[in-house]
Amino acid sequence: MSVPYIGRFAPSPTGPLHAGSLVAALASYLDARVYGGQWLVRIEDVDEGRSVPGAAEGALDLLVKLGMHWDGEVLWQSRRGDAYQQAFERLGALAYPCGCNRREIADSRLGLAPDGSAIYPGTCRNGLAPGKLPRSLRLRVPDRGDDEITFIDRFAGPITQQLALDAGDFVLKRGDGYWAYQLAVVVDDAAQGVTDVVRGADLIDSTARQIYLQRKLGVPTPRYLHVPVVRNALGEKLSKQTGATAIVAADEPAALLALMAAARVLGLQGLGTPVSREAFWRAAVPAWSRLVRERGADLPSVVHV
Repeated sequence: MSVPYIGRFAPSPTGPLHAGSLVAALASYLDARVYGGQWLVRIEDVDEGRSVPGAAEGALDLLVKLGMHWDGEVLWQSRRGDAYQQAFERLGALAYPCGCNRREIADSRLGLAPDGSAIYPGTCRNGLAPGKLPRSLRLRVPDRGDDEITFIDRFAGPITQQLALDAGDFVLKRGDGYWAYQLAVVVDDAAQGVTDVVRGADLIDSTARQIYLQRKLGVPTPRYLHVPVVRNALGEKLSKQTGATAIVAADEPAALLALMAAARVLGLQGLGTPVSREAFWRAAVPAWSRLVRERGADLPSVVHV
């Protein structure tokens, strides 16, 4: 019997939800509803130093106002340090302390990974140099030739990345003491039984590292679908750092305006001119179903139990 569909939306509470966040939320919500699955919400506040007070609660309130109701309880990463520690300990000798700072890594001149981070040169993988103190914890990736990870993105198709070449040994726990995104997301997806990850295309370059970590922890690998990233007039990814404005859904017209804008980014067709949030959702679910079928991204193997 196939595993029932479980999807999730996982915002970081570094500010209010903006148009880019809503596109990812809408796609993940519609995908879960099309396949009769669960849609979970996780607050990715593992980086507590960047969390804005009230942002998480504001995001949850906005989802309700938009008509996006999640299943089960909300999971908060800031409360899951013990789970991340246990996962780290299971990695054994694959994990090691690193004493390098950002300048030292950048000076290695290995260049940048596809996601813009500096490629780690492996300076500390055989032990810390005399007098050097540990700053972070890293995961050892396979050497060149054995480091290839391939996965099928439901929209983009086959994606291949060479971990040693494109990323190097990556961080599990940062120098400021916070657990890193890559470890937290893998541990939490496994704990919540997530079968399908639908998120922005800006995270597609993290997927190979997450799959490698899933394999080393012995947890399942979900299916992945990465949707378009919203950009501003300068071509920059819409984010809090690039001045993205907060989504407003104070009344029905404002909520509809936000939902229709996100639907256009996703390429949903046949929505007409809905006069209420309920009318929008009645049209949006079949519109998403048509879109994934047309793009060959359907999931015929999903069984609902």
